[in-house]
Amino acid sequence: MTTPCVRAPVVEGEATRAALAERDLLDGDREIDVEDGEIFVPVVDGEAARAAGYEVVERETDRRKGHTTPADLLGFEPSYERLGEVVILDEEDPERAREIADAIVESDLPCGTVLDRASKVAGEYRVREWDVLSGESTETVHREYGHEFALDVAEVYFSPRLATERHRVVEQVEAGERVVDMFAGVGPFAVPMAARGAEVVACDVNPAAIEYLRENAERNGVADRVTALEGDVRETTAEYDGWADRIVMNLPHSADEFLDTAVRLAGDDCVIHLYDMAHEDDPFGPSERAVRAAATPAGYEVEVLTRREVRSYAPHELNVCLDVRIRRI
Repeated sequence: MTTPCVRAPVVEGEATRAALAERDLLDGDREIDVEDGEIFVPVVDGEAARAAGYEVVERETDRRKGHTTPADLLGFEPSYERLGEVVILDEEDPERAREIADAIVESDLPCGTVLDRASKVAGEYRVREWDVLSGESTETVHREYGHEFALDVAEVYFSPRLATERHRVVEQVEAGERVVDMFAGVGPFAVPMAARGAEVVACDVNPAAIEYLRENAERNGVADRVTALEGDVRETTAEYDGWADRIVMNLPHSADEFLDTAVRLAGDDCVIHLYDMAHEDDPFGPSERAVRAAATPAGYEVEVLTRREVRSYAPHELNVCLDVRIRRI
């Protein structure tokens, strides 16, 4: 089968493999290949590998010998996500979910718990209910681009599907920046931004998320650069008015309701990463109009830097990101 592979000189092979494993990009189900002085290392996410600076090519690869996968046992390729040693299914048929869970446990896939989504994300804390198919704990440690994030999927919101998008934004941060993450969760934006040398104020209304955020800042050695604030960002950040060089607004269904607060927190020259859900007919217009409506009366000019479709969310609905720079006139 064709697999995305990182291509590198053979002499850099072990360093490349180790670095990809560190980023959780290594595809352990496929064999590494060598040809004409080059090594081809299979990866699970070609786009993420490219974003990390690697050359990625499509290549026929063999399944690792002696490595039993869920597909080997099932006779078909199941769909699942991994967060550390928690494996997440999204199956409507309970019998099919049980069959897949049993195969995952029997395979060589590292796994402590198998969960099936039992509800949509809901409530103020954006969490969902789960059916536990194997194991007991819903707590795990997830690795992403060299950082570790402890979390409990039953207590906090976290999407591994957004890893590439988070990395795109994080890579823009420079040492010395002052960042406000308005809806920080367990820190997947805040922690790597602090690791790049930024001073980060990270806010969330979910007490469990803030607890994990503080733990993750310690775990990744950036606690001295992350200030975690529990509560509504509109009520907890008064002392940071005019402070931010960069603001992350990753609350797609309602971030536009917080734009007045973002403008209040912005310094004279500030980049805002605004996430939204929008209809495919006009994916960026509503967000852009909302930013201008908040920033222009406050004395800022608005420059759109990037319009990005992050992923498809529902039929005709897109999860989008608008990167904008606001400068005080």
